[in-house]
Amino acid sequence: METLAYLAPLFHLNVLGAIMLGTLGGLIIGALPGLTATMGVALLIPLTFGMPAVMGLNMLIGIYIGGIYGGCISSILLRTPGTPASAATVLDGYPMAQRGEAGKALGMATIASTIGGLVAAVVLAALAPQLASIALQFGAPEYFALALFGLTIIASLSGDLLKGAISGLLGILISCVGADPISGVLRYTFGFSGFASGFAFTPALIGLFALSEVFTLMERMARAEPNIQPVRGRWPSWQDMKESRGALIRGSLIGTLIGIIPGVGSGTASWISYNEARRSSPTPEKFGTGYAPGIAATESANNAVCAAALIPLLALGIPGDVVTAVLMGGLMIQGLAPGPIMFQTNPDVIVGIFGGTFLATIFMFIFGMALIPLFSRILAVPRHILAVAIMIFCFIGSFAINLNPVDLYTMVGFGVLGWVMQKFGFSQAALCIAMILGPMLEANLRRGLMQTHDDLFAFASGPLTILFLTLTVLSLGWPVLSRFLARRREAKTMTLETK
Repeated sequence: METLAYLAPLFHLNVLGAIMLGTLGGLIIGALPGLTATMGVALLIPLTFGMPAVMGLNMLIGIYIGGIYGGCISSILLRTPGTPASAATVLDGYPMAQRGEAGKALGMATIASTIGGLVAAVVLAALAPQLASIALQFGAPEYFALALFGLTIIASLSGDLLKGAISGLLGILISCVGADPISGVLRYTFGFSGFASGFAFTPALIGLFALSEVFTLMERMARAEPNIQPVRGRWPSWQDMKESRGALIRGSLIGTLIGIIPGVGSGTASWISYNEARRSSPTPEKFGTGYAPGIAATESANNAVCAAALIPLLALGIPGDVVTAVLMGGLMIQGLAPGPIMFQTNPDVIVGIFGGTFLATIFMFIFGMALIPLFSRILAVPRHILAVAIMIFCFIGSFAINLNPVDLYTMVGFGVLGWVMQKFGFSQAALCIAMILGPMLEANLRRGLMQTHDDLFAFASGPLTILFLTLTVLSLGWPVLSRFLARRREAKTMTLETK
């Protein structure tokens, strides 16, 4: 009965309105390249100062959930990731839009985001204190092993293993630019103070995927290639849903588990989920060609992270990702101290957050499906106007983050790099993954070795570290083993036929 009493304030019109506005606002913010959920939450925290705790916090959570989902819109329609979390959605979403299935791609992304969000919300409500304790076991060796496992995605994303390895190594090299994570010594800046903190990730991402596409669009216009086919429908077919079933379940679970681990984030979750969906698929060659399970895997994972990242924040007072670190400020503004004691002193707020997470996810689904026809109209815009509009958004989005002109040079440089990579068959996705995981890999390797006094055995002796290192070996060895087994089966078949 107490739980029902705590849920009652959620259904007041002002609270429902705040959650709806937060979710819709987050969706719009996420869809605009360069504007992130983190920025949206940070900008609107002051507005929650005079609000009741449940109302204000749930509005911020609505912005978070809507913002992470909204990134898929520009990823699918313009090949421009609205947020880093939606970078993996480009791989299958944009090819679907190219062949006139943008509505179906957006529908699958919306359904997947909703399923992932609801699964994580159930885990949040049911297992927050118990599951959050697992996150405390993650030290530097565990984070290193997780990042190393994440880098094995490069092997399966690249059709050409050599080109994929080159792209990955280039991404790791780029991630080394700036201050050393341990000593603070500047590296590879060539005397430019603007690169002291490394390349800004969002401008680099915008250049790599969006500006490079502008150059490609210009090439197509010069060759007078036919325009994109008209958009049809908004609901995935029953066959798409059947094929995506495993990816949805796996992505939701991966996103939930990754979200519980502080500091990893939705970008890593979506890439790992995509890799696992591709690895376990009977038709892995379809991934990257406009395949619905690819969208299901990434979007279910990155939205599952939203609710799951609240688990360590509420139960332990440890932010699960950057957005929840900002949300922690929102809690403190309300005079609340996140952690185990909050479950006893403010159960009404805890239950209100659990319920608000469900409501924000439902509103995300309603707004997402209702606005698909409006979003899809972007593809009806003539190509030359679209190219100019994307370029303007690239420059505005890159500059608006830090108001730093250096970010514009970063975006243009990565745009040229992405265009060259696309022309010569190198994997932009592999470069992106390496840039995300490279700093985590380096910093935690060095920190862990310092803690163990350079004892590799002690560094790799933890059970979670052993688990992730084993998964890394299996991940790298499985393609080789599967090809060997396939050759053996073919040889056996041929022997039987000759007999």
